[in-house]
Amino acid sequence: MSQKKPFDKILVANRGEIACRVIRSAQRLGIKTVAVYSEADAGALHVEMADEAVLIGPAAAAESYLVIERIIEACKKTQAQAVHPGYGFLSENTAFAEALAKAGIVFIGPPAPAVAAMGDKIESKKLAAKAGVSTVPGTMGLIADADEAVKISGEIGYPVMIKASAGGGGKGMRVAYDDAQAKEGFRSAQNEARSSFGDDRIFIEKFIEEPRHIEIQVLADNHGKVLHLGERECSIQRRHQKVIEEAPSPFLDKKTRSAMGAQAIALAKAVDYSSAGTVEFIVDKDRNFYFLEMNTRLQVEHPVTEMVTGIDLVEWMIRVAAGEPLALEQEDIGWKGWAIETRVYAEDPRRNFLPSIGRLSRYREPEGDGVRVDSGVVEGSEISMFYDPMIAKLVTWGETRNKAIDRQRAALGSYYIRGINHNMDFLSVVLGQERFREGRLTTNYIAEEFPDGFEGISPTAETENLLVAAAAVLRLIREERDSVISGQAVPNDWVARYGLTERPISVMRKSEDFWVELEGHSLTVSTSWRPGDLLFKGRIEGQPVAVQLDRRGPADRLSLEGEALEIQVLRPRIAELARLMPVKAPPDLSRFLLSPMPGLLVSVAVTEGQEVKAGEELAVVEAMKMENILRSVNDGVVSRVCAKPGDSLAVDQAILEFE
Repeated sequence: MSQKKPFDKILVANRGEIACRVIRSAQRLGIKTVAVYSEADAGALHVEMADEAVLIGPAAAAESYLVIERIIEACKKTQAQAVHPGYGFLSENTAFAEALAKAGIVFIGPPAPAVAAMGDKIESKKLAAKAGVSTVPGTMGLIADADEAVKISGEIGYPVMIKASAGGGGKGMRVAYDDAQAKEGFRSAQNEARSSFGDDRIFIEKFIEEPRHIEIQVLADNHGKVLHLGERECSIQRRHQKVIEEAPSPFLDKKTRSAMGAQAIALAKAVDYSSAGTVEFIVDKDRNFYFLEMNTRLQVEHPVTEMVTGIDLVEWMIRVAAGEPLALEQEDIGWKGWAIETRVYAEDPRRNFLPSIGRLSRYREPEGDGVRVDSGVVEGSEISMFYDPMIAKLVTWGETRNKAIDRQRAALGSYYIRGINHNMDFLSVVLGQERFREGRLTTNYIAEEFPDGFEGISPTAETENLLVAAAAVLRLIREERDSVISGQAVPNDWVARYGLTERPISVMRKSEDFWVELEGHSLTVSTSWRPGDLLFKGRIEGQPVAVQLDRRGPADRLSLEGEALEIQVLRPRIAELARLMPVKAPPDLSRFLLSPMPGLLVSVAVTEGQEVKAGEELAVVEAMKMENILRSVNDGVVSRVCAKPGDSLAVDQAILEFE
């Protein structure tokens, strides 16, 4: 490999974790970096990490990160020789690549013609078929209106996938199982595509049931060499957005992997591809695979490939852009162990995964062997309504798939985030399911396993005992601290109170350990926890635990791998008095339609005095680039419209009131 620096200075035309990721590789190569930022990102981590930073506009991406002229101005101002676009924003924008070339600035990515060829889903499908790549049955033409969508859907045969030609990231995609869903799906996909991409062209293809989403990573230089770096299993998705990814796939055999790799290489060669890229396939239960699309950029989930191959994809994107040939041959590519990535999102799984915004009041990343965190935040960072809700990518590696899963669950348990809602409990629950462990995955996994949404899970009897024991030790340690000041003896007998449950408990210190007796169960607890620590780390009966802690008045909320209890550990007399306290009834909000998230009220579909039926559309709220349709839960009559289209809504702000 060349020891010469590919460039002296590059500009990273992105934000968040991917900007930080690119900067890290550039710094390792000795390359100076330039960050660009919007007014909302003035204090962002990528700005702090870069050698230089340039303000390029207001918070809205359309006025900053998507403005080509401002990126080029920043390059000229800082004398950056090349631009890495990351993913999203301008990463697959041919006009951007062409404008950079015209300005004499290198685009760290594939050639503009290859981006154009693969950026249009309809044209890319035609090119794939011509290159001998398996494709999904469907229409190659654009759909004019909802009626034509219904007609074509019937001809293809339900279920069908309605997709935006310029779509990506799960936006502008709907599945329809009948004529009514086809009509509504066409309208929603077209609106979302127009809003997200400025391109409302729609096409339809057969929706393959029990599908897996498996993609092949390719890497090509400017000298005709194209390699594949194996596959990633990306089947765990929600609303077509990937949630958990892994490499390799637990489903593919050597023969299928080789065939998919060969087709991915053939497609890359057909469009004279260079740089890193990903060819995505749908794979059915019989291992038949069909071309889905090619992403002509770095993928969000690229770290799992890096973890099992040892190849830095960002580094090679930079080197290829500088004209260097790939130093590897296909037979040199090896895969070691297993890697799993979870996407940590600012969202509330218990409220249908609605986006959450706010400031990270507490933020601690997990550490340890085989643990990698790609993030773009620090404690105090703001999660804005203007951008994608992903906080970080948590990646773990293990010698086997089960070891990678165990390490991932442990890392999630040690990842401490407060100030916003997040999805880590949900991720931990998915990883702990027997079906996931067995590798029985499809893109319908979340819908099948959580048909009514995610409400958390009740602790098992074993976990309940672990959490109660931990709560008792917490109380004893606090009492020992207080006794230094008060001089009072520390009692051994307590009552653990949670929900409607009360359990007598005894806890005593034995040298460096603690002995806990819980209704005939004796547990030994070892910990170095001190008041103020965010995690209760240690061992209970020899089992390593990392329990997340939150103070809730006189109670502690303890969470272990997605299972949680809010526990009060009280003196017996105080527990007796607590039983006499009245329970405060929550306010009745059933008469209101409340905004489930902070966002923009796009439309209100009803008026005052109008009768509505259960399931009827009431309003649309947009947040973090996604439209959310709010529907009536019951039949009723609208008595008051409390907000108007264009209003910025706070979470739980009233939109409608019913009689």
